[in-house]
Amino acid sequence: MHQILQPEGWAKPVGYANGIAASGRMVFVGGQIGWNAQCVIESDDIVEQTAQTLRNVVAVVAEAGGKPEHIVSMTWYLTDRAEYLAHAKNIGRAWREIIGRHYPAIAAVEVVALIEARAKVEIQAMAVIPASLAAIA
Repeated sequence: MHQILQPEGWAKPVGYANGIAASGRMVFVGGQIGWNAQCVIESDDIVEQTAQTLRNVVAVVAEAGGKPEHIVSMTWYLTDRAEYLAHAKNIGRAWREIIGRHYPAIAAVEVVALIEARAKVEIQAMAVIPASLAAIA
């Protein structure tokens, strides 16, 4: 079970939550980038890389029996803030196609570079899967 934490009197955030309280099986997703299952980056387009990165996060959460709505926190590392902002509308579209209308607590930071030279975005995530759904290996 998840509860969105929205302090009284605070403006409602757009595209993220200020906080989420959750109970269940915790899943920690290591930093994912926009490469495919064979570790190949297929595009230098930030929207396509972000979409693939989100699909990768969802795949790891699914491996534990979870769904996108179980993601409670994300940290985004971006190599170019201006490029991200210029494509934010299309990134939002990709978000809704892959994650839906669920918005976890999110932090985003611009970094000088990522370890993989072609990567433009890396996302680290945490999910909390209700005990009744969690696949325990």
